[in-house]
Amino acid sequence: MENKRNGADASVTILAIESSCDETAAAVVRDGREVLSNVISSQIDLHTLYGGVVPEIASRKHIEKINQVMEQALKEAGKKLPDMDAIAVTYGPGLVGALLVGVSAAKAVSFASGIPLIGVHHIEGHISANYIENKDLEPPFVCLVVSGGHSHLVVVKDYGEYEILGRTRDDAAGEAFDKVARAIGLGYPGGPKIDSVSREGNPDAIAFPRAKVGDSDYDFSFSGLKSAVLNYLNSCEMKGEPICQADVAASFQKAVVDVLTEHSMHAIEESGIKKFAIAGGVASNSSLRAALTQACAERGIAFYHPSPILCTDNAAMIGTAAYYEYVKGVRHGYDLNAVPNLKLGDKV
Repeated sequence: MENKRNGADASVTILAIESSCDETAAAVVRDGREVLSNVISSQIDLHTLYGGVVPEIASRKHIEKINQVMEQALKEAGKKLPDMDAIAVTYGPGLVGALLVGVSAAKAVSFASGIPLIGVHHIEGHISANYIENKDLEPPFVCLVVSGGHSHLVVVKDYGEYEILGRTRDDAAGEAFDKVARAIGLGYPGGPKIDSVSREGNPDAIAFPRAKVGDSDYDFSFSGLKSAVLNYLNSCEMKGEPICQADVAASFQKAVVDVLTEHSMHAIEESGIKKFAIAGGVASNSSLRAALTQACAERGIAFYHPSPILCTDNAAMIGTAAYYEYVKGVRHGYDLNAVPNLKLGDKV
């Protein structure tokens, strides 16, 4: 069964599924920019007990929730499955077991209903989240993608067409937040907790390093910064000096924000593109948003960012990315598989 509404002006409605990490999500999206429903079942409280995401537990929880969130997404949208033009699903990157739950569910629904299947790249979904609330945003633009597993600086040349300027050489920004939060006793998830505690601290209290990657103006490296924080904590402990948790958090956060902002502004100046967007879980960080808002305003750059709920993993962003694949004629077969290390720009 192909698109039931083949007219040139017909709307396209997509049921989207996201299960790449610890959120089981489903959404119904019309024409790429109108979200009819966006259901997210988070496992964050469960994984907090273990100080981070446990892949096996995540997979089992996805299995428990996947049918429920799909049914709820259709119900909240006021739609039934036959109303859908496509079934979209994240197939990578992410945790392989978690991805497989979503991919398997999408293939089963597609096979049973005859509705076309579209696999979506998770990072492409994060970038596409910007289209939902910014109706005027169209490529080309520069986008900074920062999350727990990814740090990318990308030129979005067209829908589904990307030029990667830089990426992390080691820890992603969100990963560094989690590790430092754990080290200073904040626990998991690190990003929101450091963001909150930093408001009580002095961001200039401790001079943490801003890493430069010698052979690239755009690549990131956060492992040295993470090590510097750990060394500072160990030094204080050995000397019997008190540690101000808020000052450590604020100084670390400023070091990350400074590097992300500097690299992003350099990319904008070099590219000549006057539109800039952010995406991914770390894009909800208040200090990063403030720094980028100011930097863009000073340079006359239009700055786009999703609401915090659309920065973290959700299925609405997957439905948006899938729409632009759908109109290009992209369809996937039932041999679609999870690809945990999928690179941006790779296609199956």
